[in-house]
Parts: sequence; C-alpha cells; structure tokens
Amino acid sequence: MSGDQGYRAVLADCERALGRADVALRLVAEALADNPDADEALELRIVESGARLDLGEEAAARLVLESALGGRPDPSTLGTDPGRVRLASAYADVLQMQGEDDLAAAWFTAIAAADPEDLTGAVDRLGIEFIDLEDDLEDEQGNVPADPQVEVQSVEPPVVTPEVVEELPEDTHGLGKSFDDEVEAEVAELLGEIDPPAVPEADDKH
Repeated sequence: MSGDQGYRAVLADCERALGRADVALRLVAEALADNPDADEALELRIVESGARLDLGEEAAARLVLESALGGRPDPSTLGTDPGRVRLASAYADVLQMQGEDDLAAAWFTAIAAADPEDLTGAVDRLGIEFIDLEDDLEDEQGNVPADPQVEVQSVEPPVVTPEVVEELPEDTHGLGKSFDDEVEAEVAELLGEIDPPAVPEADDKH
C-alpha cells in the first residue's frame, strides 16, 4: 500500500484488544525481524509488553521495556521524546503492578515533568490535584476580588453624645409651678396660713 510499516504495531494492538495476545506477539516478532525504524520499534515493544501482561507474564513484560529503555533505565535520563515518555509510562505501570511503588513514583515524577500536557496521565497516577485559587476566592455572589489580599480595617465604635436635659424655669405667673410648690401651697391653705384663691363671680344671667 503506502509502504509505511507503522501500522503493524496498531494491528498487533488490535489483536490484543480482541483477546488474542499470542497473535499479537507473533505480529510483533515478524515486524521486529524486518529491522523497523526506532519509532516503530518502540511502539512494537510497548505492544509486546502489553501482550505479555495479558498472558500474566509480568517479569517478561518488564524485561521487554527495560531493554527498550536501555538495559538499566534511570528516570533522571528520561528526556522529552514523546515515544520514550510513553515507553517509560508503560514501564512505571509494570513497576507499580509488581509492588515497587517508590521506584514507580520516581518514574511517574520524571514522566510528569517531561509531559506537561499530561498525555500519559502520570499526574493522576501520582495523585496530584491542582486547585484553582480564584475558585476558592469567589464570594457567595460568584465575584472574584481584584486583589486576593484581604485588607483589614479597624472599625471604631460610634461616639454617643449624652442627652442634655434642661431644667424648665420657674413660672412666675402660676402656670407652671413645680409639684413641690403646689403641695406646699395646698398645705398652707389648709392650715389657714394663706387665703384661698379668689373664686371669680359668675355673670348674672337675665
């Protein structure tokens, strides 16, 4: 057809998906025998490792990936090549399956650094969660303050002016005597000390 042999890894992976891991391994072996380029060989090794896992051969799957990564792989030398990062992700998965959590975490950390878009999902496997600070700063109305710093202002209590009650002046015309003066006047009248107030005469009616 086009002469591009890159589809052979895809075909082998399809056989895996159909539950035919042995057929997938045969296709991988045939493709590797043709001396494929580095990119295709890498994809074939990933499929081969997956097929070994399907068959329960974890140790063999690990050896396939370690060989593709250079024999004694070190996460510090991973680099940023996308294919190699995918290979390392498969290797970290196998390490985790075998209970080597610390080593797997070291690989996932290196993968996450080399894969900022997290195409491999390494960040999720590390259990890292990113929090949007603006969401936390939203108030109940959904508004985000322009400056996240909180300004604290001291609030002084209001000054209360005491109410001043003015005393009413004494009424010199007998219209506003105080209660005490009225009592004293009534007592003096009863004792005969003062004359009772004059009663105005009623007008004669004809």
